Amino acid sequence: MSNTINNTAFNFPNQKSFYRGKVREVYKINDEILVMIASDRLSAFDVVMPKQIPFKGQILNQIAAKMMEATKDIVPNWIVAIPDPNVAVGHLCTPFKVEMVIRGYLSGHAAREYKLGKRVLCGVAMPEGMKENDKFPEPMITPSTKADGGHHDEDISREDIISKGIVLREDYEILEKYTRALFQRGTEIAAKRGLILVDTKYEFGKTKTGEIVLIDEIHTPDSSRYFYADGYEERQNKGEDQKQLSKEFVRQWLIANGFQGLKGQQIPEMTDEKINEISDRYIELYENITGETFVKSDVSNIMDRIEKNVLAFLNSRS
Repeated sequence: MSNTINNTAFNFPNQKSFYRGKVREVYKINDEILVMIASDRLSAFDVVMPKQIPFKGQILNQIAAKMMEATKDIVPNWIVAIPDPNVAVGHLCTPFKVEMVIRGYLSGHAAREYKLGKRVLCGVAMPEGMKENDKFPEPMITPSTKADGGHHDEDISREDIISKGIVLREDYEILEKYTRALFQRGTEIAAKRGLILVDTKYEFGKTKTGEIVLIDEIHTPDSSRYFYADGYEERQNKGEDQKQLSKEFVRQWLIANGFQGLKGQQIPEMTDEKINEISDRYIELYENITGETFVKSDVSNIMDRIEKNVLAFLNSRS
């Protein structure tokens, strides 16, 4: 696993600051742009796993780049360039402190809450009589607060976001409009691939000029859940689990091995065989979501490659 990206420690020209997220390494350059490196770290239940997944960062970065390109006509985004398979460079933005989660189906977190008897999620009512993975009458937005280091994201209602001043009402209404438009476009893109976009999350920021733009990633298997459309109805009618494309297979393996990110729980050991299996699944996700064959980047000296490509881009701007 030596040819994977865990932590980086670059020192780029005019670098002002560095931030390490759960998966991404973010370098601020000249108070103008961000260099965001997608590592191969694997996060589940808001916990970073001890081992990295080969090619995961490249997969996430390239899916996000393709989806940003495919949605820029309906929602502006932060991207300036993709100088390396693992790197996105974009405009410096002030992020909104909420994640805009949108759900088309009763799955994942919503299904777990529903099974506990809850019928309201983030201030939005869920109909009675639903089965797990049933389609909602219309997509519902269930925001969460963005957690600072190590804390879990928390559900929050539209009303609380506005009343607590987390996001101004006029800005939040734009976030909602953009979220619904992106989910509709993502649903259409997925349908062409024989997939159902079940749920996803979007993050937004504001540029120095005050424009609200889409930031971070979009429609990747880390931020989204996909079902295969073929056989969906049949599996629902039989009460069977849906065949899905998402990081949920990792979560289910962790749950089966006694880990859900709760205090006192131990992360189960991931063997090299399990690591390679997860990597293969991510490649499968890429190919199904994009409809293109995944081309593995040269990882023989991955840190040198990234540094060289980023420096070439930065020099081209100076």
